[in-house]
Amino acid sequence: MGEMIVSLDEDIPLDSTRARFTNLLKRHQQLTDRLTRDSDKMIFDRLSKEFEAARASQSQEVCLDGEEWNDGLLATLRERVHMEADKKDSGNSGFAPVSHLEERIAYRVGNKVIYCLEGARIGIQYETSFAGETYEIYQCVLESKSFLEKMNVLEHTIPFFLPLRDLENDLLSSNAKKFIDNVGDLLHAYVERREQVRLIKELYGNQIRELYHSLPYHMIEFAIDDCDCKVVVSLRYGNLMCELPTKVRVLAWPMHQLKRQCTSPRLSKLASQAIPVRLSFAEDALRIQSLPEAYAEIVVNMPQEIEQIFL
Repeated sequence: MGEMIVSLDEDIPLDSTRARFTNLLKRHQQLTDRLTRDSDKMIFDRLSKEFEAARASQSQEVCLDGEEWNDGLLATLRERVHMEADKKDSGNSGFAPVSHLEERIAYRVGNKVIYCLEGARIGIQYETSFAGETYEIYQCVLESKSFLEKMNVLEHTIPFFLPLRDLENDLLSSNAKKFIDNVGDLLHAYVERREQVRLIKELYGNQIRELYHSLPYHMIEFAIDDCDCKVVVSLRYGNLMCELPTKVRVLAWPMHQLKRQCTSPRLSKLASQAIPVRLSFAEDALRIQSLPEAYAEIVVNMPQEIEQIFL
């Protein structure tokens, strides 16, 4: 059998692997979009119509602030929807006359609006935004068999990759108010991270290479092509309710043709570095600023910082 000779300088296998991996990620994203769109479209359309009808039928919307949004109010809403459901059932069975439903009131708490829905259900509509601009609206419907029994999530339009069921199991039976608030925080942080990534692609797409991220955007990686070195940024968000990363690593090492591309004698040492160097100034910026703000600061300070590091 002929002996296969592998050159250590050959980049074709690595390039081929990177191309296949990139193609796989694109196909995965397309499949995710299709599954999400097709499986949730009917629920999304139906809940959107029901919440719109609830909004149209309300007599007033009360804005709550601070301590006004509490467990006592939530208990009152639960009691109200069960009383209205019992009245409707009694009227339909002929045992009691049908009475008019109580005044329809919706409650706004920050980025969420709480509605009393028919069938002893409570509906929460979450409004997301980024940089003052409104984005998606999500709905979550809670129900319980009786006022004394625990509530559960009946249906929702929240993305499947966010841990709604974990929050339900941990909080809904013991602290329903905290569950409702945490779902809002979860959605806000997800949209915030996603739009930060979208914004740097829009503003600096010509500088960014190999951008990868998880579905909830809690793992983000990308490379920055610089004339003197290649920089790889790795961000991890330990909590899906975080808007800023909890773990940051920024590494820099020379590009393959650095000696031929850069003629500065001060940077010639860079080409001989075998181990990448961590850029602490960039990591510090990413920990305390939004991704677009930190990126702009990193790019401005990059040449000077790189030169100082490798001198």
